[in-house]
Amino acid sequence: MRAMFAALSLRNYRLYASGQVVSNTGTWMGRVTQDWLVYHILTHDNSFALGIVTALQFMPTLAFGLYGGILGDRYPKRKVLTVTQSAMAAISALSGLLIVFGVMRLWTICVIAFVFGVASALDAPVRQAFVVEMVGRDKLQNAVSLNSATFNASRMIGPAIAGLLIEAFGTAPAFFVNAFSYLAVIVSILAMSASELWPAPLVSRARGQLREGLTYVKSRPELMLPVLLMGFIGTFGFNFQITNALVAQGVFHRGAGSYGLLSTAQALGSVAGALTSARRRRRPRVRMLILAGATFGLLEAVSGFLPSYTAFMVWLVPIGAAGILLATACNSMLQLSSAPHMQARVMALYTTVFIGCAPIGSLLVGWLGNQVGPQWSLFCGGVISLAAVAGSALYYVRSQRWSIRISEPLGWPRLISREEIVDQALTADVRGR
Repeated sequence: MRAMFAALSLRNYRLYASGQVVSNTGTWMGRVTQDWLVYHILTHDNSFALGIVTALQFMPTLAFGLYGGILGDRYPKRKVLTVTQSAMAAISALSGLLIVFGVMRLWTICVIAFVFGVASALDAPVRQAFVVEMVGRDKLQNAVSLNSATFNASRMIGPAIAGLLIEAFGTAPAFFVNAFSYLAVIVSILAMSASELWPAPLVSRARGQLREGLTYVKSRPELMLPVLLMGFIGTFGFNFQITNALVAQGVFHRGAGSYGLLSTAQALGSVAGALTSARRRRRPRVRMLILAGATFGLLEAVSGFLPSYTAFMVWLVPIGAAGILLATACNSMLQLSSAPHMQARVMALYTTVFIGCAPIGSLLVGWLGNQVGPQWSLFCGGVISLAAVAGSALYYVRSQRWSIRISEPLGWPRLISREEIVDQALTADVRGR
């Protein structure tokens, strides 16, 4: 049990984790409320409009996400995070005010989603790279897993509270609560002890730093693998923010409370997966990434054909566990395999492909939801995720100069390095003589 919560032995991380619990609860309330506002109130169940708003919120990551990494490598991460968190608090408060005064329109929420996306794009890579500065490399994997656990524990609470608030008071209160929740992160960051941090060396402003980060990742297969894997799965598989709303309303004809329960069920599985990951002491291996990705893709494909709301809700639990095991393993592998002065730029590329490509998936899921139904959207997302796992595994095998051989006793395929092939050939040659 002590190993599972090792990072909490550090005061700075305890402050950060406490602030994140409050902030993440508000964030999930804001997400669910925005989806319900767009889908059910402003557009009267138009899934394509919901896809457009979601796309606008994540699209800025493609344009500005990499620059967030440069900010994190150039300036103290605590200062950058204070600015970005303050901006997101102000934007959420503005959303609530527009609803209170009755001037919220579809085009207004589109603009708000885009501006919020810009602040989030600059915030995400810095926040992820800041974890290693709080806990050091020895406790990094544990801290990343605990971050996922707190994020998804809040995901169980936030949507349920949002659903109740929407049904009782409308959508404005959830936005105000979300705005207030960002203050918890700001206070926790300001209260940290600078002497207990492991700050990465800051880089001076220079030309070509963005290109330098891209080249660095491209030259390291252990960095490219998680980036490719989460890029495809994040784009086409991690679209439950939309599909849960479509399934709840369009397939099983349920209200806001039932929609919130779907997110809660998936978060329950994610917490279990994150805590399982937190117990691991060894660095994540390629085998774990491939297995978690394949399991996630298979579960998602099957979920498209479940017969009832209850079956779908229960099925979201293992989906959440597999997804979070994959995400935490990718995150830890990237941070543990990259140099300290490149960490923010590496994580910026990761968030750019993982989060920034979400608009493509959001638009595709919204379009498929209108054309052939949300169940086929889930099936297609699962199949594409499985294909991404196969392609990423093949890339890594080729980059490491491995070959795939069939194990004679059991008939299972296994990986064999080029050096091992040479040794076997030499051994066979000696025996032949």
